[in-house]
Formats: sequence, C-alpha cells, structure tokens
Amino acid sequence: MTSIIFSVISVYIFILLGFVAKMSFKEQIDDRTITLINVYFLQVFLTFWGLLIHPIDMTLLYTPSIYLAIVLIVLLISALVAKKLFTDKKEYSVATVAAIIGNTGNLGIPLNIAIFGEESIPYTTVVNLATVFLVYTFGVFYYSRGSFDVKTSLKNIIKLPILWAAIFAIILSINHYEPSKIILDMLMMGAYASMTMQLFLFGIYLYGSKIRELSKALTLWVMSIKFILLPAIAFFILYNIELEKMLKGVIFIELMMPLAVANVNIASLYNCLPKVVTGLVFISSILFLGFVFAGVWVLSFL
Repeated sequence: MTSIIFSVISVYIFILLGFVAKMSFKEQIDDRTITLINVYFLQVFLTFWGLLIHPIDMTLLYTPSIYLAIVLIVLLISALVAKKLFTDKKEYSVATVAAIIGNTGNLGIPLNIAIFGEESIPYTTVVNLATVFLVYTFGVFYYSRGSFDVKTSLKNIIKLPILWAAIFAIILSINHYEPSKIILDMLMMGAYASMTMQLFLFGIYLYGSKIRELSKALTLWVMSIKFILLPAIAFFILYNIELEKMLKGVIFIELMMPLAVANVNIASLYNCLPKVVTGLVFISSILFLGFVFAGVWVLSFL
C-alpha cells in the first residue's frame, strides 16, 4: 500500500508546482501557449516513445479490446442519458466524455507495477494506447462539439498530429522497428517533458478554478460515471469472461483511474469549460485516493 501512496504523491508534486507558478506569476504565464506547445509538439514525442519503447505484440491487443469495449458501452449510456440532463452544449460535452478518459499513463502504469509487478508493463502500455485513441478521437470530438458543429469537430480530429504519429508508430512497431538508443533517448526527453508539462498545466488551471462554484449536477454525474457506473459495468463483464486474473486486474485498475489531465488539455484547446474540467479532474483525483483501496479489494473477487 505504501508504494501505491508514493506513486500517487510523486505525480501530484508537479501539479503543485504548476499551481504555485500561476499563483506567483499570474498573467505572465500564458495557459494557451503551454497547451498548444504540449498538444501539437511535445505529445508527438510522448506518443512515439510510448509506442516504440516496447514492441507491440498482436496477442496483447485482447486486453485493450476489452478495455475499449467497456469504455464505449459506458460512453453510449453517458451520451444518451446526459442529453436529457444537460441542455448547455459545453456541459453536455463534458458530462459525456470526461469520465471515460482516465489517467492510465502517468498514474495507471506505475500503480499497476506497484500492484502486479513489472510483468504488467506490456499490458498497461497497450491499454494506455487505447486511452490515447479515446482522447484524440472521442475526446476531441465531444470537447469540440461544445464550440463547433459536427463537421468541424470531425475535422479537428484529423488536424491533430498526435493521431497520425500514433498510427505511424504502431506501423513501425508492428513491422519490428527497433529505434537506436540515441533516438529512444531523444523521444524519452520529449515524452517526459510532455508528461511534466501536462501535470504543470493542470496545476496552472487549478489555480483559476473555483471548486465550490462547480455545477453540483455536473460534478455528481461525472463522479458517478467514473467511480460507480464504470467500475460496476467493468466488474460485471470481467467477472463473466475467461481471462487471466492479472489481466482482469490491470483492466479494472486502469478503469478506476481518476480523470486524466488530457481532459484539461483538450477542453482548453477547444474552449470547452477548461476550468470546470480542471475542477472535475481535481475532485476525481481526491476521491481516487479512497476509491483505489476499494478497487484493490475488489480484485480478489474477479
């Protein structure tokens, strides 16, 4: 349990630094510029590094397929029900997609290593790949829909270089491309810069967020999807399929992850209530500190 706590704390340090930086320098720090640099440039390095550091074995894809199936079931339920609950376009977008984009990378991978050991790394890596797909397809589409029409939102998906970088990296990996140490080191520099900047940006937006002013209905809805509906559907499906126990655990824990900071990046990029999304990410991160132990306990029943 100690390793789980330290895995979480180590991530939150950079969030605190972003918060302190914005508090100290205020308008001198341009949130939009940091978002553009991260999304359009540094995250390309993160995508390549994440996909090339371990060769993609086609046999590993069964795990993220189950993960994606569970997420898409919840997304469909969320999209249909939220439409009746939230009339504001931007609130509807946040209500639909925020809960399904979890922190499967920065937090999910080290946490799974702490619980299952290093043998879980190949599986957490491909599950994180599935999350990347979710962020830059469904995430971009719904956050764009808060400000744009359907056609423009679909174009926004195609415009982002990260999706194309991911496709190219997958092709290279499937064809057994092994980057040299020099290339991997370069990609790693960009990847860690991206992860650090992403957490830093979250802290920056957190400074301007007023948690007490968040819509109670939206907050309750997103947290209920994240920590009740999603785990419940995941447990039901995982309990009733034949799969190695560790793999069930990896999928379940990854689905339990709090809202990813990537939500803030995309919400900021398309001006879809970024400070509201920041508040929701923060609340989910706090609640996660309690729910994670319940999640670990549930693993014994899978």
